[in-house]
This record gives sequence, C-alpha cells and structure tokens, in this order.
Amino acid sequence: MPADYTPATIASVRRLRDSLEEQGKKLVFTNGCFDLLHAGHVRYLEQARALGDAMVVALNSDHSVRQLKGPERPLNPENDRAEVMAALRAVDAVVVFDDERATTLIEAIRPHVYAKGGDYTVESLNREERTALEAAGTQISILPLVPGRSTTRTINKMHGGVSAAPSSLPVAAPLEAGTLRLAVLGSGAGSNLRAIIAAIAAGTLRAEIAVTITDQPTSSFREIARTTGLPALYVDGGENPRRLSDAAQKEIFEHLERARVDVVVLAGFMRILKEPVISAYAGRIVNVHPSLLPKFKGANATQLAIDEGELESGCTVHLVTAEIDAGRILAQAKVPVNIGDTAETLHARIKVEEHKLLPQVLNEWRERGLPVRGAGAP
Repeated sequence: MPADYTPATIASVRRLRDSLEEQGKKLVFTNGCFDLLHAGHVRYLEQARALGDAMVVALNSDHSVRQLKGPERPLNPENDRAEVMAALRAVDAVVVFDDERATTLIEAIRPHVYAKGGDYTVESLNREERTALEAAGTQISILPLVPGRSTTRTINKMHGGVSAAPSSLPVAAPLEAGTLRLAVLGSGAGSNLRAIIAAIAAGTLRAEIAVTITDQPTSSFREIARTTGLPALYVDGGENPRRLSDAAQKEIFEHLERARVDVVVLAGFMRILKEPVISAYAGRIVNVHPSLLPKFKGANATQLAIDEGELESGCTVHLVTAEIDAGRILAQAKVPVNIGDTAETLHARIKVEEHKLLPQVLNEWRERGLPVRGAGAP
C-alpha cells in the first residue's frame, strides 16, 4: 500500500529556486486552498507553469482554510489536496502553509514569477503578500479565468441539488420556510450581533447567521461570534480605517458568495462597502445608523445631534447604497436628547432601541417585500 504523500519543505523549494536561478531559469509560485479541484484550476495551473521552468503551489492548511472560509471548509483534508495537486503535470512541488496568507513563504522562497487568477488585479492582491512580492522583485502575472468553472459555482450547484453530487459533500440543511441566511459585519463591541443572536434564540427572528466578518481581529464582535460557535472571519481592510482596500472588498464578496446569504447586515461595521458587494447585493444590505436620517449622516452622529441642540435623536435601519447613509429608510426609533447628555450617554440609549429595531426589521424582511437570494435579487 503506498505511503501517505509528504509535501515539500520550504528549504527544499528554496533550493529548487536557487538551482533554477543558477541556470538562468525561473520558478513560478501560486497559492490557494484548491479545496475542490476542477478543470478551471487545471487549466489555470497549466498557464501558470508556462510562465517559467518549474512551479511550486503553496496550499493553505486545513486550519488556514477554516480561518479564511469558515468551519465547514475544507471539503478535503490538506494531505489529500496536496497529493492530488502534486500529481498534476504542471506542478513540480507542493508546500503546505498554516497562516492565512502566504507572506512568510514568499519572503523565504523569493519566487521569480507569481501567478494569480483573473478574478484579481495587481491592485486587489492582499496588501501583505503584494508587499512581499515587490520586495522580492517577483514578477506578478494575472491570468484569465476559465469561464463557467469555479469552486463557488460548483458548490452552488451541489447546494441546488445536482443529482451527481456525492452524498458525502456538505450540503446546507433545509431551512424553515421564511428563514433568512444572514451575514453580519462588525468592527467593535458587537452589541447588535449579540441582539440578533438573542432574537434568533428567542424565536422572535426567523433567521440563521451563516457567517460573521470583521476588519478587527481582536474585536469583541469577533469574540462574541466565536463563543457562540459562529464562523468568525477576519478580513484585513487595509491602511485606511474608513475605507476597504480593493483586496478586502473582493475577499468579503467571496465570503458572502460562499455563505449563500440572503441579507448582509452592517452592525457597527466602520468601513465603506463598494464594488463588487454593493451591486451584487443591491437591496439586500442593511445598516443601523445612530441618528434619525436624513439628519446627521456619517460618523459622529450622536455628537452632532447634541451640538445642533436637537431635542430628540434615535436610530435608523436603512438599505445601503453607494452613497453613504442615503438608502431607503426601513424603520426608525426615537429617544430624547437630555440636558447634560454626552455622545456616550446618548449613544447608550440609542443602542437600546437599535437592539430591538434591527431584529424586528430583519424578521419582517419578506413581509416588507424586500429581496432575498434567488427571489428578485442578483
């Protein structure tokens, strides 16, 4: 009986790279989960291999895949994925890495060419990995996608009940009619996430949380998700604390697609969503804002209400569009502005109303005629 496959080591791959360089040849490097291998992967790898004289594939470990894509992944364990990958004619070596990013490998191996699929651009590559590639003097090559062939598309077919799908593959259990699949995004304390979880547990919100995403790796939001047993994913948002990098926008979109969510809930998420999420989930992204919109859009809404001498403030649940805090208003709740209020004391009273209003709007989503996946939604 053949022994289990043993992946290459970083040291052996670096020796391969140095040997090729001495001969005036090039090592091509690519990385990914390669969780469910399909023809699109094979054709991409053939194209990548043609860019040089040998190719190494860096494969995310099982732990790394779970961090990136949630606890239901990978479909196949790392050694099986590595063995299948190594058997392809385009692949000369496979190395498994445990981090979420391949940055450390890039720094150690210093490949001559880095290949990535056409769903990326140079600008949308992960910031850490791109910096490491530039420091290594690596040529970055973006290869075209193979139309109609992707892991997400394949899994979506299986979720749709394709008869040929093996019964051992994880397919989401059927939900009670009217139950929403939610993605909740947050950056801070996570009180609205906790309120949504409590409403689901109490039966006052017909929903399940398919995934949570944060741009703050040590946030209370992420800890609440973890302790509740929810997928708690972290996305590096980039250097601007208010805006997501192109790489982060793309990564969030991929997480949402994999989770097959009906509605995206922004619960204290402090960065601005743009494309491709805004268009793909038009009419299905909801935010709770601490003011009575259209008054006091953007940041510091509670302080602005105090500064303007308002007698009342409150919260607004609204749809998210490309224009900040300008989407359709779904519901509002009012609170008084008291003499001597600070932004903190006013915000604390507003939060009490947010925790009631947001789950209520989500529970009434279909009754309000709002779109869900596959029913009037993109």
